[in-house]
Amino acid sequence: MISFFGKNKKVSAETSTSTGSPKGQTILIVDDSPTEVHVLRKVLEAEGYKIEVAADGQQGVETACTLMPDLILMDVVMPVLNGFQATRQLSKNADTANIPVIMVTTKDQETDRNWAKRQGAVNYVVKPISADELLGKVAEALGG
Repeated sequence: MISFFGKNKKVSAETSTSTGSPKGQTILIVDDSPTEVHVLRKVLEAEGYKIEVAADGQQGVETACTLMPDLILMDVVMPVLNGFQATRQLSKNADTANIPVIMVTTKDQETDRNWAKRQGAVNYVVKPISADELLGKVAEALGG
């Protein structure tokens, strides 16, 4: 398992009683699969996270710039801009550079993992993922 270390934003001290995850933090899910979005949303909302969704990389970049989420979960294979391109744009933008991005994808090659890190991703998770793995990576990226 590869762990990336990136820039993290400060998190709220308010936490849920069940897992210690921050309540009210906003996570932007950027994925063109309604099924994947549903699965991720269900797990994260159960832990108290607020969820916003973008259906492609370009919409993800635009939404991140206006919403300024605490974390972004980014698919790789999407229309318009792929996840690597979108992550690169976010990491090069001074306004969004400190928002951690976790790649959540079916692409399981070491070259993909390395490329994601070079684009600015703080971590990389291969689908299908378990709820525990997802929540662990999210907590790590948010500094908890």
